[in-house]
Amino acid sequence: MPTSRSYGDACGIARALDVIGERWALLVVRELLLGPQRFSDLRRALPGASSNLVADRLRELDSHGVIRRHRLTPPASSWVYELTDWGRELEPIVLALGTWGLHVPLPPTSTTLSATSVLIFLRTRARIDPTAPATTHRLELDDRVWTVQTTAGQVLVQSGEPTRADASLRTTPKTLNALLEDPAALDTAIADGSATIAGDLSALRRLLRSVH
Repeated sequence: MPTSRSYGDACGIARALDVIGERWALLVVRELLLGPQRFSDLRRALPGASSNLVADRLRELDSHGVIRRHRLTPPASSWVYELTDWGRELEPIVLALGTWGLHVPLPPTSTTLSATSVLIFLRTRARIDPTAPATTHRLELDDRVWTVQTTAGQVLVQSGEPTRADASLRTTPKTLNALLEDPAALDTAIADGSATIAGDLSALRRLLRSVH
């Protein structure tokens, strides 16, 4: 059930942790950094948390004003969760925490990796040539489609189908993460079927190679 525990400490750090310090809370925030998500999307992205636990964190974050729940306009008409303006202010904090955490060894047991996680890594670590032509990529990860655009030296990521795409890639988050670490492995991934591509292969290679 939702918790109302508090550190009872006047320090701003403690007061922040009263709001976002519960287990899974910041990972819910992470999943919403790239846009609204349905409850089912969040559950799939956080397989280690039960439905009740995710629901509790959502209710707590909603009650504190970090996120809000609303219904999409037709034809979708589904309920989604999104960050409020105040919740959006957590983005640089979460990204800085992620950069710091890259120095922490991986857990000894099997790990999960959400599409949002690897796309945030791509967005923050890519170094795009500002003089390079703008490109649009369609990425399909775990049956969800994302639009990744490179323009003016930036990488823009949003959920949903692009109106047009120079290149498309269908794979899993873990395979995409491996390709960002070793872009030269793309040919092998295509050959063994773990990645399916269409369109401008050279544009896709440039995107993968841009990550440092």
